[in-house]
Amino acid sequence: MNTFPLTIVTPDGLQFEGQVLELIVRTTTGDLGIMAGHMNCVAPLGMGLATVVTESGKRHAACIGGMVSVLKGSVKLVPTTFEWADKIDVARAEKSEVRAKTVMADKSSTDTDLRLAEARLKRALVRQRAAEFK
Repeated sequence: MNTFPLTIVTPDGLQFEGQVLELIVRTTTGDLGIMAGHMNCVAPLGMGLATVVTESGKRHAACIGGMVSVLKGSVKLVPTTFEWADKIDVARAEKSEVRAKTVMADKSSTDTDLRLAEARLKRALVRQRAAEFK
């Protein structure tokens, strides 16, 4: 299989740079798989699992927000949050899930509280899902 250059950079800095066989990310409209020779495109990222396939194997991560671009065979992934599966603090994600569910169950929660709790819950579940691939 052919490889292509992938750069993953977040506000925290460079997360990955190298040749890959495949990248799968969740966009706002569904999963997007990229392989060598992919057409040029730009897509906004949603919340989901990212899979990076190299000749050494697969690595998974929680990938939230941002964008992915393919230009002339090079791919740049610029997520707001990107956490490799082996770096995720599962206990923290589980606590965040509990806090979010508590707010969502509270009848006195405002609409803003509910929207924030829903987003927190989604992030916590994405992190927990990614952590299953440690």
